[in-house]
Amino acid sequence: MARQKKKSLLRRAISAATRGGFERAYEQVRIDEQKFMRHLQRAHRLPLRSWNDMFLLGPEIANPIAASTIRSAARMAALEGMGLGFGGFLTAVPDMGILAAITLRMLQKLSLIYGFPYATEDERAALWIAVGSAAGVDLGRDFVEKQAIERLVPRIIDRVAVKVGAEVADKWAGRVVPVLSAGFAAAINFYFVRAWGRRAQRHFLERHLEVIGRPSVARIELPPQPRLLPSGSTS
Repeated sequence: MARQKKKSLLRRAISAATRGGFERAYEQVRIDEQKFMRHLQRAHRLPLRSWNDMFLLGPEIANPIAASTIRSAARMAALEGMGLGFGGFLTAVPDMGILAAITLRMLQKLSLIYGFPYATEDERAALWIAVGSAAGVDLGRDFVEKQAIERLVPRIIDRVAVKVGAEVADKWAGRVVPVLSAGFAAAINFYFVRAWGRRAQRHFLERHLEVIGRPSVARIELPPQPRLLPSGSTS
């Protein structure tokens, strides 16, 4: 009974921390699109003049860059989890706020890599639909169509927060032992962000293929593909 109560409290706390993290990220975390474009031009030698050019380059170019971006974000999340993991239970909740920011930055980069900027209200709404998809939340066409844009994002955040709280509370209960939980927290963060990244990659790839008129795929191969162009770290 005490163990279940502890998990219930942790689930609610993680849900609240996730909600707060994504709400803050919604207002504050935004990748500079032009800076990121310059990074892709330099590190991957892409002849980009606008994000529409990603549709001309196609998934053969976008997929390896997306895979590299996911790996980079997962490693960052692991390092962050290792640092806060030394505090055990006391740092599990603040960890989720930082993890939300890391995840949103990764999703913004994936959106741009597949040719989808987020400058307008509609584009930002599409990005948050991708956030829901990455979290494994089934939004459904009816849910999306019935929401005004100003209400859509908060409701997506609510659903994501509830799902995250339910999914990770059992696993993160192991962090009650300080110091020994650091490696555990790093592993959980790594696989958490990687799973979100791969689901988001499927989402953006499907949209990318629709735009360029190729048949959509039921399943994409997500392990790193052979690089076609030189690459560097995705900052």
